[in-house]
Amino acid sequence: MERYDLLYRLYDEFDTDTLGEYQEFVDLFPPVDSRVALDFWEEASEELTRRKGELQGSFPGAGETFADLAALASREQAFAGLDLYNEYDRGVNVLVLDVDETLRSAGNTDNEIPRETLHLMTRFHEAGVPIVICTGQTLENVKGFLIQGLGNEMVYSGDVSIVYEAGTGVFTPGHGADTKRLLYEELDAEIREVFGRVRSRVFPDAPAAVASGCHLQGNEFNVTLKPNFETGSDRARTVVDEGLVYLLDLLEESVAEAVGREPAAEGHARAYYADADPEIRGVVEAESEQPGAGDDVPNDLAAVFERVDVAYYEADAAEIGSLELNKVVGVETALSVLGIDDPFALVMGDSKSDLRVMRWADEHDAGVAAAPDHASDDVLEHVLGTDELVFDRGDAGEMLRTAYAMYRLAELD
Repeated sequence: MERYDLLYRLYDEFDTDTLGEYQEFVDLFPPVDSRVALDFWEEASEELTRRKGELQGSFPGAGETFADLAALASREQAFAGLDLYNEYDRGVNVLVLDVDETLRSAGNTDNEIPRETLHLMTRFHEAGVPIVICTGQTLENVKGFLIQGLGNEMVYSGDVSIVYEAGTGVFTPGHGADTKRLLYEELDAEIREVFGRVRSRVFPDAPAAVASGCHLQGNEFNVTLKPNFETGSDRARTVVDEGLVYLLDLLEESVAEAVGREPAAEGHARAYYADADPEIRGVVEAESEQPGAGDDVPNDLAAVFERVDVAYYEADAAEIGSLELNKVVGVETALSVLGIDDPFALVMGDSKSDLRVMRWADEHDAGVAAAPDHASDDVLEHVLGTDELVFDRGDAGEMLRTAYAMYRLAELD
């Protein structure tokens, strides 16, 4: 019988909604010190086992798979997973997941990764699917909330890798000399010198509003200004915009000094990056006079600028990083350390740095892309133009369940 026919039978003939409710209760029941509550949980667990057993007997040879699907995926998620499997003829074998505004959202999840999402990640891990966390955050921040949410055993299992600071480093516990790869150490001396100059001057030379209204994220390499105000607020937007223009000028002075010029800001960095990014152009035009043309930038400065990434996240951050170090480079390194030679990933993210990974996966037939509905326009354009895997803000679990259905159905081969 075709998989579609089996799925129709599963969701038409069985009470999958109730089964899913039992599964969710058993999985997410909070730890409480109560004998009565524990008895209630045990009764629910026994009923879940009984219902799954009845269902398994109706699907000889594939009962466990279909019972698992019924308990963890809605009808829509299961059929979406089957459509993806039929499109690509394989299931996912690795998760590549952004964190902020993807797994968690300041607007919908109080900036915490929901327990449902954490449990689904654990499901994939238990099934043998490695997980790559791919974020702009510092390593220590990421390790902290992952250990808190997933536990030491899983994070240090050897099947979890952290691409941090948007690709400047990769941390994969349990892999000996490859456990921590400092990718920025592989950059040439000129670029490392530029970043060293920017970092050493970013606060001593900052305008008063930036110095008092921002802090420097504790990165190992990238230079990231974060507001001292609530992300998304008007005050955060104001200080991040001013900080972006200041970083552009500081970058130009540092590059000029590195190439033997007088270390002065003459608007070349503003012009170059305004030409490259409409959002940066909007900020530069609002904060200062009209930027010059990018093609008027001296060649020696442009040669360095084209290796440096300036990122603007409205009301959230202004950042300088290396274009030779990005999430794609980090993900490729993580996959190599994990020993995944033929990846097919679920790539989830919301920003331009995630878009690079999505495009890489698409170009190499190495996965599918999913994004929250509030992602950047470019990300949504890519996702809607491929598999249309868009989910509600704060509901990463929806896509993880769809990918899990795809994975389980592929196992039937």
